[in-house]
Amino acid sequence: MAARVLLRPSRLIAQAVNIRPSSPRAFSLSMRSFQQQEARQSPAQDDRTTHFGFETVPESEKEARVGAVFSSVASSYDTMNDLMSLGIHRLWKDHFVRTLNPGSRTASPTSAWSILDIAGGTGDIAFRMLDHATNINGDLHTKVTISDINPDMLAEGKKRSLATPYASTGRLDFLVGNAEKLPSIESNSIDLYTVAFGIRNFTDKDAALREAFRVLKPGGVFACLEFSHVDSSLFNAFYKRWSFGAIPLIGQVVAGDRDSYQYLVESIERFPTQEEFKAMIERAGFVAPAGVGYENLTGGIACIHKGIKPV
Repeated sequence: MAARVLLRPSRLIAQAVNIRPSSPRAFSLSMRSFQQQEARQSPAQDDRTTHFGFETVPESEKEARVGAVFSSVASSYDTMNDLMSLGIHRLWKDHFVRTLNPGSRTASPTSAWSILDIAGGTGDIAFRMLDHATNINGDLHTKVTISDINPDMLAEGKKRSLATPYASTGRLDFLVGNAEKLPSIESNSIDLYTVAFGIRNFTDKDAALREAFRVLKPGGVFACLEFSHVDSSLFNAFYKRWSFGAIPLIGQVVAGDRDSYQYLVESIERFPTQEEFKAMIERAGFVAPAGVGYENLTGGIACIHKGIKPV
């Protein structure tokens, strides 16, 4: 994208996003548990229940239980992502931000992108966004609101922000909020909505996608980076054995918290496939950018999904 093209931020953003060691037994026991949970679930329960990993729980309980998981791992969040991604989540995040190109030049030198980073508590994505806007595009005005339902995660982000150049600039805001309902965010007010490694934990993903559509300006972009489904059967077998066999055990050793890490790997298994999630994004009203609307990373271990709110 040419930096000199003069467009309002939301349209510029839309153009910028041109997408065309564990035992086999441990893994099999985890998968058998999943199948048994599936067998016990009845259609009548679907209306009032949701999934917490492989467990079926009342919707009213999931938010608190997910909150407990992330309160537990807040201080070791980078370690958690290192384990879940085999250490390459940092490269994925860097690539994610580059594809969005925040702060690219607009019609006025004082124009600023308004970015909402959902489930962004520790600031990983927000700090990268501001670094890119500042250092790559020379933009000193773009702002990021970091929203998270978990105060412990936001507290970690605020602490980390003190080591950045942005702590006292007014370019960072922190908001405790539920992505499924954001009354403090005005409709048609956001240029770019991001969520990284968070949406699989939402109780009602469809409601969150509809809320993303509401707050975005026409031409604004929804962008999601999430663990997904591996596209090679051989690699998938290895990755699942690593996930179910090794990660909970390492979580126990490193963080003293096996259950939280067990939930996290189960939540990945439960997340919709790439095509299913693309369809959910489109049902919320978004249109896919040029191409398939998503980009697999590292064979599908993670995936970037994007959608544009029609002008």
